[in-house]
Formats: sequence, C-alpha cells, structure tokens
Amino acid sequence: MGKEVAGAIRTGKERHEGKILLETNELGFRGPNYRLKLTFSEMREVSAANGELRVNTKDGVLTFELGPAAEKWREKILHPKTRIQKLGVKPATPVRVLGDFEADFIKELKASNAKVGGAVRSAEPQDTFFAIDGKKSLATIAEYANKMRGAEALWLVYPKGKKEVTENDVLSAGRKSGLKDVKVVAFSATHTALKFVIPAAKR
Repeated sequence: MGKEVAGAIRTGKERHEGKILLETNELGFRGPNYRLKLTFSEMREVSAANGELRVNTKDGVLTFELGPAAEKWREKILHPKTRIQKLGVKPATPVRVLGDFEADFIKELKASNAKVGGAVRSAEPQDTFFAIDGKKSLATIAEYANKMRGAEALWLVYPKGKKEVTENDVLSAGRKSGLKDVKVVAFSATHTALKFVIPAAKR
C-alpha cells in the first residue's frame, strides 16, 4: 500500500542504511540495527533538498537519504490525500454503501457531494462499498458481483489483523466471484479496502 525506497537515515552522528517507507500517515525506516516509525502529526517541519528529506521533531532532526523521491515525498507528507481522494470518489458519483461503516466515512462521502444510496438501486452505482465483518459477509460477495455492470467497482472493506477474515480470504472470495482486484487502499487505522472490478473482457 505504501512506497518503499532503499536509502539511509541520519540521526545525530549516526547513519543507518536500510529501507525508507512512506505510508498513509507515517514515515518509517527499517534497517538491520535501527527501526523507526514517525507519524505525520509528530513532524514539526519537513523540507527537501539535494535528494534528502529533513524532518524536524521534538527529539531533533532526522535526515532521510531518499534520492530523487525526496521532493515528492515532502509534498505527500505536507499535503496528504483525503480518504475520499484515495478511493477515487468524485463529486456527483453515485455510490452504494452496504453494511456497518463508521459515521465519519458517510459524512466524508456526503461532503464530497457523492450521491449516497443503500441496498435499493435508485441509480446505477459507480462504486459500492461493502463492509466485511465475517465469513458470512464473504459468502454474499458473489450475489453482489452478479449485479455489477460495466466499470462499476466493488470495494471490500475488511478489518486488519483479524484471523476471522484475512486479506487472502477477501481476495479469494472476490476472485471466485469472477472479479479482478485492481487496487488496495488503507481505509483507516483498523481497516483495509480492496477494489474489485469486472474483467475488461467480460464487460
């Protein structure tokens, strides 16, 4: 879901080589002897120059040797996409919401001027968001897949790190329903969203 670059980090007089990772709301580093996770909210100042990303925190300055990606990562940190932007929902887009979603997500959809509907199809939805909360939910995916038309997308939103429903379970259920997975988005701190569509050859 995130971006990853081989590079190095300098903190004080120390320098460590490893992998630098950019996630939805945090910057990370993984090396043989040093690891770090830094949320965007912990950053006081972010700048980029000469292939280096400098991050000022309450504990001092961290310098990430990123190369050409430094400026782009600075922009992504300072101006992160909203959840609605990451999901690709545009104004006036007809969407359908199935299952239990947090109130904030519904508010974000409405604030984006998307046309939000429920199980009854008042209009052909461009995106359907389906909350997966267990194996029973997975069993009904084929039913919704059969109702899809054209370029309509089915987003399966499932909890992270739960043995009851794993990413492999969701991928398998979607593919067995004749759909193709094309995108994954960090939906929230607790959930992941997988986007499925009808294969182009079958539309």
